[in-house]
Amino acid sequence: MRTSPFPLPALAICLVTLIALVRPAEAQLDRRIDLALVLAVDTSTSVDNAEYRLQMLGLANAFRHESVRQAMRTGAPLGMAVTLMQWSGRGEQVQAVPWTVLRRDEDIEQLARRIADTKRLVKGGRTALGEAVIEALKLFDGLDFEVRRRVIDVSGDGGSNDGILPREAREMARAAYVTVNGIAILNEEPRLDIYYRSDLIVGPGSFLITATNYVDFARAIRLKLVREIIGNPMALLDTDPDRERVLQ
Repeated sequence: MRTSPFPLPALAICLVTLIALVRPAEAQLDRRIDLALVLAVDTSTSVDNAEYRLQMLGLANAFRHESVRQAMRTGAPLGMAVTLMQWSGRGEQVQAVPWTVLRRDEDIEQLARRIADTKRLVKGGRTALGEAVIEALKLFDGLDFEVRRRVIDVSGDGGSNDGILPREAREMARAAYVTVNGIAILNEEPRLDIYYRSDLIVGPGSFLITATNYVDFARAIRLKLVREIIGNPMALLDTDPDRERVLQ
């Protein structure tokens, strides 16, 4: 009878050693994600409760849309983490949805339901755009993952009138290698997009999208999520019928 050149105890030790080497590598891979995204949603006095609900439903439906799911498969194969923050004036920022890691369709649906059901925790107040960016930057400290890209997605319908200037907060984001993108909702201030572009957005591939009102927000946030996840700000300009409303 042919015998193994290795005694059984030695073979067992080899197998245990191999498993011990493989498991840390797998664990290390599990701690890596492609994108960490903070959704910073305006809940200041200019946003009534109906407009707040339109924002939440627009976000939830955007994550459910096939274009966003396809963007995740293409641009975030290792997964992404998302959190939602409500903000208004200085000292009025709340992390309303904790960091949620998205790797499977079930994860996306769970996040969509959670966003749709999220109550308004910041009910009115002034508009502190700069403070919103600073608080969003702090949220990245609570994410225990190795992240390839970090992005803050700020949506609002008015210029800053409280707290640190957006330009100062923008420079803090630049120093931290964090990209800040914006959705300017133009129902209150028709030239808000110019202000967002000059004072807020920053970072590699940063961009601004406009929404004419809160009903239009659903379209804008869907397009914005696809572009943020893919990571190429020019990727969909030629295929989206509203491309003339996208500002680089």
